[in-house]
Amino acid sequence: MSLKVKPASACAYDVLALGEVMLRLDPGEGRIRTARGFTAWEGGGEYNVARGLRKCFGQRAAVCTAFVDNEVGHLIEDLILQGGVATDFVKWREDDGIGRTIRNGLNFTERGFGIRGAVGVPDRGNSAASQLKPGDFDWDHIFGKLGVRWFHTGGIFAALSESTAALTLEAVKAAQKHGTVVSYDLNYRPSLWKSIGGLKKAQEVNRAIAKHVDVMIGNEEDYTASLGFDVKGADHNLSQIETEAFKAMIQTAVKDYPNFKVAATTLRRVISATKNDWSAICWHDGNFHASRLYPELEILDRVGGGDSFASGLAFGFLEFNDAQKAVEYGAAHGALASTTPGDTSMATRKEVENQIAGGSARVVR
Repeated sequence: MSLKVKPASACAYDVLALGEVMLRLDPGEGRIRTARGFTAWEGGGEYNVARGLRKCFGQRAAVCTAFVDNEVGHLIEDLILQGGVATDFVKWREDDGIGRTIRNGLNFTERGFGIRGAVGVPDRGNSAASQLKPGDFDWDHIFGKLGVRWFHTGGIFAALSESTAALTLEAVKAAQKHGTVVSYDLNYRPSLWKSIGGLKKAQEVNRAIAKHVDVMIGNEEDYTASLGFDVKGADHNLSQIETEAFKAMIQTAVKDYPNFKVAATTLRRVISATKNDWSAICWHDGNFHASRLYPELEILDRVGGGDSFASGLAFGFLEFNDAQKAVEYGAAHGALASTTPGDTSMATRKEVENQIAGGSARVVR
């Protein structure tokens, strides 16, 4: 049974994301602790999905977030606009002068190489997005009057504060009420939850949200930590496309959450920071669909690869409503995104489809 996706003609937006967008500061081939210069990018787990759908796949995308009305906030806005994502729903907050009570989030990220893993140092306390709360967005206007085909949010935004957790729940309920497909990336990060109730709080929040999700994305660690499933024998360093432990977990999850219509994850075997075996698997309508394997994928920047998988997966359903195509588009897009710097994809749809067809890395002239 296919997902019930609204026709494009009935909606102003193909995709809407709810989440924090931070300014990523990247030292390139160097390290944060010795950097003398940084390249600025925009990035955020939820936003990256909408941006990939817009820039790579030509979908009409928008983001719900908040910034402080100062030069840094407008820099992030400008980077978002360069990616083609609409900023109509951005909330602007007054600057207090020094960031004592409200500020824009920063994320220092180094890429890793070989035996040295990637490192992320977020600096996002008291950010404008973390202070978003229920009632800040008119969901009936957005989902009901304007119309949205696909809504995406995730566990990173929900973990920022009590109010963002409540806002996420409000948003998924509203999207569901208006017939918009809801996708959610569990994206469990222990550091985000440790000061606000830890694992117990993560499960409480994510279980409530999960009841209103159509497309659930996350690896076995995400499901175990965020939803409390016990996955015996599962290992995040997955070496095969089809993993019995992951399949068993999904089959348990869809019994507990019969609203799940799709469940998907990337599968990675980490050889080094710059070399992974990469693939993906997707459950839909009682069947598992596996992507092609990208063996020993050479990685320039792994951050955002999972978000690009999610955007490719969403495109497969939006464009074809086909689970096998969706997982192939997701795996190929995530693989390509790992070959370029920054959180967001620089791939084109043509390049993604070339990889799906088994294309090589021969020079293009």
